[in-house]
Amino acid sequence: MSKNSPQDPSLNPAFQSVQYLTISADEAGQRIDNYLVARLKGVPRTHVYKLLRKGEVRVNKGRARAERRLDAGDVVRLPPIRVAAKAPPKQLSQGLGRVLEKAVLYEDDGMLVLNKPPGIAVHGGSGVDLGLIEALRQLRPEARYLELVHRLDRETSGCIMVAKKRSYLRFLQQSLRQKSAGGGGIVKVYKALVVGRWPSRTLEVKAPLLKLEASGGRERIVKIHPDGKPSLTRFKVLESFDGFTLLEAKPITGRTHQIRVHAQYKGCPLLGDDKYGVDDINKAMKAKGAKRLFLHASALRFPLPGDEVRWVSVEAPLTDDLQAVLAALKEGSK
Repeated sequence: MSKNSPQDPSLNPAFQSVQYLTISADEAGQRIDNYLVARLKGVPRTHVYKLLRKGEVRVNKGRARAERRLDAGDVVRLPPIRVAAKAPPKQLSQGLGRVLEKAVLYEDDGMLVLNKPPGIAVHGGSGVDLGLIEALRQLRPEARYLELVHRLDRETSGCIMVAKKRSYLRFLQQSLRQKSAGGGGIVKVYKALVVGRWPSRTLEVKAPLLKLEASGGRERIVKIHPDGKPSLTRFKVLESFDGFTLLEAKPITGRTHQIRVHAQYKGCPLLGDDKYGVDDINKAMKAKGAKRLFLHASALRFPLPGDEVRWVSVEAPLTDDLQAVLAALKEGSK
């Protein structure tokens, strides 16, 4: 049996033979390393860079550095890649499939917006059998390209964008970067219930955020720190309750856990926040139905590419569980 024969058990069946891939116009413009990481699902990033360093990946028959930009019509040669075959992914249940179909808030030929249910991670891995993007790929097997434009935490519900074309992914992610730089772009709006009375004069929080790795490097934690990245969130009080405040939050920058940490910084952590919240209050409020983080991506306003940029606004109503928490607070304040 030859070293790279189809019977070699150390080779993933998807990568057992030499492949020649022609770059399409939609794929053009990206770096070869990013193209390979996206194409070679399950292959460690370190292995991708090793293939490039050793010259085993060729572009138009020549060696290619990791930073090389691909052009339409380029031919990329991939060698057989020695990666252990993974177990098949968990199959999408009919129930979850129906939920996701009903969750579509907007769709065209280049993208879709979903009202993500709580409890679903956007990606599989780290104990997650099936993430949102993997579920969508099973739900839409005819779709050649489905990629997340941005992320939401597992327990956060609401609007999330998924690109169906790489050109849309580039355009929308550039719009997100423009927003972070203060140059307009995509507007994201959240609803958050915080513990305590929000200071009425606080319309925005501008505080640098530093991301750290907690226990064993698996868990992320963020704190206010002068060495952190510049971060800005705008807040608006929507409704006050006895001991709680419902806020509208607009993150101008897009840092990890930004709304949660900025709210904690002002002395009003989010209800149900197991990282930055108040454990005793979280525990007491579970009896009133508050069983998760009270954070919901309620609206998006985003541009669509074209000769004339067209803006689209999408809203996602509060989930039933979060509405029940608000109803319990209103009843308790009577």
